[in-house]
Amino acid sequence: MTTATPDSPGNHKLERNHPDEILIGLVSISDRASTGVYEDKGIPALQEWLGAALSSPWQVVTRLIQDDAPTISATLTELVDEVGCDLVLTTGGTGPSRRDVTPEATLAVATKEMPGFGEQMRQIGLNFVPTAILSRQVAVIRETADHAALIVNLPGQPKSIKETLEGLRDAEDAVKVPGIFAAVPYCIDLIGGPYVETNAEVVKAFRPKNAVRAPRPA
Repeated sequence: MTTATPDSPGNHKLERNHPDEILIGLVSISDRASTGVYEDKGIPALQEWLGAALSSPWQVVTRLIQDDAPTISATLTELVDEVGCDLVLTTGGTGPSRRDVTPEATLAVATKEMPGFGEQMRQIGLNFVPTAILSRQVAVIRETADHAALIVNLPGQPKSIKETLEGLRDAEDAVKVPGIFAAVPYCIDLIGGPYVETNAEVVKAFRPKNAVRAPRPA
C-alpha cells in the first residue's frame, strides 16, 4: 500500500500503519522539472517500480526540488530527521557537470558512507554504455539519536532507474548482475528499520539465513 504526501516540506512525522511498514522518501532533483518546464518522470518511475517490487507495507513521501546543494541537503535532512523515513531514494544530478551536486549534498548529511552501492550501480550501467563511469552516485547512512536511514542516489532516466534497482537477467531469466535493491532490506534491518519483503519475481531480497523471518501470513 502506498500513501503519497505533498511535494512540500513541513509534513509532520509519518505514522506507520504496521510495525513493518517502511517509510520511503522519493526526491527528484531537477531545476527544470521543479519549475514546471517539463514533467518529472523520476518519481512516477520509482513509485511504479516500488509498487511491483515490495510485498510488505510501504508508505511514500515525495519531493521535487531544484538542483542546488543546500536545498538537496536540507531536503534529505528533513525527510530523515523530521518525517522519519527509513529509506530515501534520489534521482538526478549525479553526473560530472558543474550543476550536478547531488553526491556532494548527500555526503554532507551522512554519518556513514556505503560505497558498495555506487560501485554496483556503475557496474550495472557498464553493461549498457561505457559512459556509466561518469556517474557519481553515492549511498550513505544518516543517523540521529534514535533513528537511521539509508539514502541512495539513483540515475535520472526511468529505464536506468529500473535497471539499477532490479539488475540484469539473461535469456533464461536468471539474474546476471544483481540490482542494488537486493541488498536494501537487510541494510534496513541492520540500521534498526522495519522488516522489508520483496516480490522475488522483480527483485529477490538477500538476507543471511539467520536473518530470514517466517513467511508473512496471507
